[in-house]
Amino acid sequence: MREVDEAVRQDQMGDAVKRYALPVGIAVVVGLAALGGWLYWHEHSEGVLEERSEGLVTGLDAIDAGRASQADAELAKLVADDAGGAAIPAMLLRADIALQNGKPADAVKLFDAVAANDSAPQPYRDIAAIRSVATNYDNLQPQQVIDRLKPLATPGNPWFGSAGELVGMAYLAQNKNDLAGPLFAEIAKNEKVPETLRSRARQLAGMLGYDAVVDVDKTLAELQEGAAAAPAAATAQ
Repeated sequence: MREVDEAVRQDQMGDAVKRYALPVGIAVVVGLAALGGWLYWHEHSEGVLEERSEGLVTGLDAIDAGRASQADAELAKLVADDAGGAAIPAMLLRADIALQNGKPADAVKLFDAVAANDSAPQPYRDIAAIRSVATNYDNLQPQQVIDRLKPLATPGNPWFGSAGELVGMAYLAQNKNDLAGPLFAEIAKNEKVPETLRSRARQLAGMLGYDAVVDVDKTLAELQEGAAAAPAAATAQ
């Protein structure tokens, strides 16, 4: 009986090998090929990313050294070779170089390209939109400024101060002081906004008849400290 059972098992194993050997072999070969392809793609991607990062660093080094033309050429290569990743900061840097070279129209095109890029991180798109409007403000209608930046000109947004100031100026151009005043007051009271911007907003809100001072005693103390420091600084010079 044991011999018969063993013979049956051998026959079953032989049938299984005949039936499944080819599909299993094909599956193993395909799996190994897929693994090899993934490893090659991963290594290639890492190499490309490293190369692009080096290109971005080279561009930054050239900017620091005052070689704007060389920096722009290096950054242009990144923009041409990559639709995202390093290309996004490269475009913003190229826009800054264009501004330094007195080419605001070229800068606006680059800012707008980043702002319209759906694959770019949202913070990059937002700052590009603000920089574009600020650069091209005199050529825009007030309502265009409002329509583009109003979503960013809300408390809690990281760009509230910068976007809010531009939107507030557009309201003033439309003679909508009832909208500009409260917006400037809100900017002035927001402690997350840079102090220089808060100071401008505070002055504008006051001129429009809106109270933008949260702590009067603190503000007076700061003004007194500034007034006391001015003569000392002048004497030191």
